[in-house]
Amino acid sequence: MHQLYTTTATATGDGREGTARSADGLLDVKLAAPTGLGGAGGAATNPEQLFAAGYSACFHSALLWIARQQGLRPSGSSVTAEVALLESDTGMRLSVSLTAYLPGVPADVADELVTQAHQVCPYSAATRGDIDVTVARG
Repeated sequence: MHQLYTTTATATGDGREGTARSADGLLDVKLAAPTGLGGAGGAATNPEQLFAAGYSACFHSALLWIARQQGLRPSGSSVTAEVALLESDTGMRLSVSLTAYLPGVPADVADELVTQAHQVCPYSAATRGDIDVTVARG
């Protein structure tokens, strides 16, 4: 495999109550447990929001790459990732629901693009078999 990019981020503090910062300083966020997990919430993010942002951006990039491979240039497209934190008998788990919006692209073509993007997206590959992920066209 050929390495294309590497990055580093470090979390400090008390787990969900701390900070996360990338090595280059471009990402520097306060973390707070959401009220749904018994935290104070407030003006801070949490790991699930960061995962949702990363997955939606990565999947959107894969979707547009697949579309371009087929000579399509969708305009106004987006991907929304809904990330849920689940509790099971064996610990905490995540589930993800991805919804892709491809205005102006016929439904059957959009469905196929979404299916193919799910095969090439690095986040999809990393979570395959471990996290329940559903993909759909919105």
